[in-house]
Amino acid sequence: MKKKIVLLTSLTFLLFTRCNDTTDFIKARNSINISDLERCVMALGSDSFMGRAPFTKGEDITVNYLAQQLAVIGFEPAFGDSYFQYVPMVKISSNVSNPVRFRGNGREFKYTTPDQLAVISPRTTTEIDIENSDMVFAGFGIVAPEYGWNDYAGIDVRGKTVVVLINDPGLYTGDTTLFKGTEMTYYGRWTYKYEEAARQGAAGILIIHETGGAGYSYNVPRNSSVNPNLFPRSADGDSSKCLFTGWISAGSADELFNSLGMNVSVLRKNACKKGFRGFPLDLKVSLNIRNEVEYSTSRNVAGILKGSKRPDESIVYSAHWDHFGIGEKENGDSIFNGAVDNGTSMAWELSIGKAFASLRNRPARSIVLLFPTAEEQGLAGSLYYTENPPLPVEKTVACINNDLLLPIGRMKDVMITGYGQSELDDYVKRAATEQDRYVTGDPDSHTGMYFRSDHFSFARKGVPSLFVRGNTDSREFGKEWASEMVKDYIDNKYHRTSDNYDPEKWNFEGIREDAQLAFTIGYQLATSNSFPKWKSGSEFAKLRK
Repeated sequence: MKKKIVLLTSLTFLLFTRCNDTTDFIKARNSINISDLERCVMALGSDSFMGRAPFTKGEDITVNYLAQQLAVIGFEPAFGDSYFQYVPMVKISSNVSNPVRFRGNGREFKYTTPDQLAVISPRTTTEIDIENSDMVFAGFGIVAPEYGWNDYAGIDVRGKTVVVLINDPGLYTGDTTLFKGTEMTYYGRWTYKYEEAARQGAAGILIIHETGGAGYSYNVPRNSSVNPNLFPRSADGDSSKCLFTGWISAGSADELFNSLGMNVSVLRKNACKKGFRGFPLDLKVSLNIRNEVEYSTSRNVAGILKGSKRPDESIVYSAHWDHFGIGEKENGDSIFNGAVDNGTSMAWELSIGKAFASLRNRPARSIVLLFPTAEEQGLAGSLYYTENPPLPVEKTVACINNDLLLPIGRMKDVMITGYGQSELDDYVKRAATEQDRYVTGDPDSHTGMYFRSDHFSFARKGVPSLFVRGNTDSREFGKEWASEMVKDYIDNKYHRTSDNYDPEKWNFEGIREDAQLAFTIGYQLATSNSFPKWKSGSEFAKLRK
């Protein structure tokens, strides 16, 4: 009889605990509200934050604001007694002497930067002088043994200037057997192409810009080239990098290749075929770059809500804080406020953190809110964090990241950028179903967004990583309207001074719903014992092992 009473009491206690936990969870999730989101974006996207560029007064204002917000919602400093992780970096401002000269086939072309060429030097050398550098066309600039692909086979590019195409061969053929078909792999990213050209010993590299392949207009690399660029400090003093890197506009590339009796479109078609071989061009390039070099540190910002049972295991939420500061005027405005990129995502993250902190019963695992620096400069801040984590990276359960959350209302869809990579997709599907939403992949996977935001730094360490948001199907206006809104942002506001907070037009209901979904996923991970796995077809699966 006593055993029955004990068992009944235990079951009653378990049901009561679970009921209380469910009530606690629902109350916390429902606490995510539009007012908090609006207030945060209004601040972070204001002129007083000066465009949030690292190494500026805008950085000081931004990181102190975030640290204050973390303290207010109840998150402890993640780095000992500090909310800041100091990231050693170098800022390089490259000034190119115009014009850049191309000579060949008895002709000379003089192109100006940044409108025809977007060129910088990633070296800490104060002056780069390139005189009559031989040029070589190297297809897509890819060496991928697993795909049986080597664009550098049979050509010597040491000390020369390489010209390559953007993206992967699969994009332009639709052939699903070429790499991942129309979905970009990391081989299609400009960062990889720069890295590979340097490994091959090239003095410089120019990528032929093409809007469809890049995923953005030439205006984006143009603006990046005239602003200071940030790089992690390297042990070799940057000697492993090319002397110069950059983009050539489509029109300028057409003119150059036409002068040689070639056509870029035909070359692209040929370069998509297995066995294509690069070749020397009857062209030489000359340019001079003067670098202003500044060594300093920027700051990652992070807070932690320690787990009640396994505090060394963590779920990391991330949203970068940096943008482009103050630059060239466009329509009378010179401040890159970055209200969407990435003000809305920082607000999303803080609202999730506030919900976790409101729980009466703290989850077993720790929750980390990370705001990396220098995402716009090649994910430098998140890369540094994963190399120097406050909690073991092998015990980091997942990274849930966001970027470019458009304030355009509630969405029927939950778009997973990198759909099919990991078991985290299953968590998203369950949470989406609760919200009467459906899961979809990124319709623009050819732009390589999975490799363009901070979750990728965690993926490279083997940590399953999510990048999810409603983006393709408006509940009120449908798919076509949503597509138009995305296009309008990319064409007219992305990385431009026009990315401003607009209280009259913005609708935060969808962002609130996305935050509630991300909170649900994080809560399930934080209260479980399991580690989600990469799916068998993922290139990151072997890293987790």
